[in-house]
Amino acid sequence: MVYLIPTLLSEDAKETIPPYVMECVRKCNVFFAENLRTARRFLKKMDTSIVIDNYEWYEIGENEKEVIDSFKNHLKKKSVIGILSEAGCPGVADPGQILVNVAQEWGEKVRPLVGPSSILLALMASGMNGQHFTFNGYLPVKKDDRIRKLKQLEEDSGKRNCTQIFIETPYRNESLLADILETCNPKTLLCIGCEITGKEEWIKTLPISKWKKEETRFHKKTAIFLIQKKY
Repeated sequence: MVYLIPTLLSEDAKETIPPYVMECVRKCNVFFAENLRTARRFLKKMDTSIVIDNYEWYEIGENEKEVIDSFKNHLKKKSVIGILSEAGCPGVADPGQILVNVAQEWGEKVRPLVGPSSILLALMASGMNGQHFTFNGYLPVKKDDRIRKLKQLEEDSGKRNCTQIFIETPYRNESLLADILETCNPKTLLCIGCEITGKEEWIKTLPISKWKKEETRFHKKTAIFLIQKKY
């Protein structure tokens, strides 16, 4: 059995993790996590009675081949395995996908557990097309490449009437927003979801023309961006 264990998007939002998730956690023998430190801290935050050293731990990002081999060994031993993301849902914009793929190839039962996803929560609140959307991950770091990609995403959004979703590291949020405002059509809709599930959460959708009049400060805060071209 492989459990896909969702984690918190915001440290002060324990209520976003359903109680049955921790019931599944207690059944596990071993955990594979994107980041061991934050994964251990998450489990202790959710249940202080958990003894972290009672479990085997593997960090997914260290050495892909070694991690996959360890994962396969635990599948052979019929271990009850938990996979944890850094934030949100494992396997979605998350390196845990490589292990889920192995589990599926081996015919192992994979059980995804309910938890917060910034991608879906932002889309739900955006008012944009929720039936046809694409998650694009991170955009290029270099400005020229990023602007070229933004133009491509906007054009594709118009052609296919779809929502384009992407993210950025918190310290580059404001430079990305500046490029979006500089590049996209004034009628194009932009939604920004900031600190989703946290106490300072805000999710706002406006045309580019109106965003240019907004004072938006979200440097070093977690954010997600959605655009949909309008004519």
